[in-house]
Amino acid sequence: MKRKQGGLSLLGFLVVLAVVGFAAYVGMKLFPMYQEYYSVRSAMKGLANEPGVADMDPAKIQDLFFRRLYINYSENVKPQNVKFERTEGGWKMRVNYEVRRPLVGNLDVVGRFDSTQELTRRGGGD
Repeated sequence: MKRKQGGLSLLGFLVVLAVVGFAAYVGMKLFPMYQEYYSVRSAMKGLANEPGVADMDPAKIQDLFFRRLYINYSENVKPQNVKFERTEGGWKMRVNYEVRRPLVGNLDVVGRFDSTQELTRRGGGD
């Protein structure tokens, strides 16, 4: 009785390799977008822990924010993407920006990121 050996043929291997390669390519395009988003979030949380941030001028807060982003090599967040709103206890900071990366041919990946942070820490004994 003859037995057939089962397995992955060369053509099947190439198809699987192409699918895995495309998934890795998409991942390499998306990872920097989300890494930048998390650096924006960490910069905002760092500002929220800054003593006296509730009493600062919005221009000073924005300068401190972009100094933190400069360290993380963020390039998509611009000053016009940062808005401040006065609240009862301090400031509400909102960062709303869009990242567009080319994917394949005329297909693009668009990431819209929106994040808010309350800046309510007073100076001194808070």
